[in-house]
Amino acid sequence: MPVKYFAVIDTNVLVSAVLKQKSVPGSIIELAFDGPITPVLNEDIEAEYRKVLLRPKFHLTEDIVNDIIDTFHQRGLYIDSEAIDIDLPDPKDRVFYEVVMEERKDEDAYLVTGNIRHFPTAPFIVTPRQMLDIILKDQEG
Repeated sequence: MPVKYFAVIDTNVLVSAVLKQKSVPGSIIELAFDGPITPVLNEDIEAEYRKVLLRPKFHLTEDIVNDIIDTFHQRGLYIDSEAIDIDLPDPKDRVFYEVVMEERKDEDAYLVTGNIRHFPTAPFIVTPRQMLDIILKDQEG
């Protein structure tokens, strides 16, 4: 049985993937949409994805953004999370941390972010490259 990876994907990883599909973040999203990664999120994260992707500077149509969000609906695991009192450099990052901590109560979940310095140091808070390396290492072994 193939290994499943539960991952909360920070918005910056999704944006990087959409802007440059042939990239490490692009590979992460590809694995989340059609591979061993199960994206973990909640309605607040989905709303953040939608809001950011629809910014005019990214030149994405509403249809494209809806397709992306629809794929998260099909592939993702939506959970409710408890509020955590933690001081992060960007308060909007708190929801990503809360969701990964909630999912870690049941599964070995990761938070995949391009802004690793914005979160506490922990082995489950990883860059897209580190997440890809974890998956590749497991597939080899």
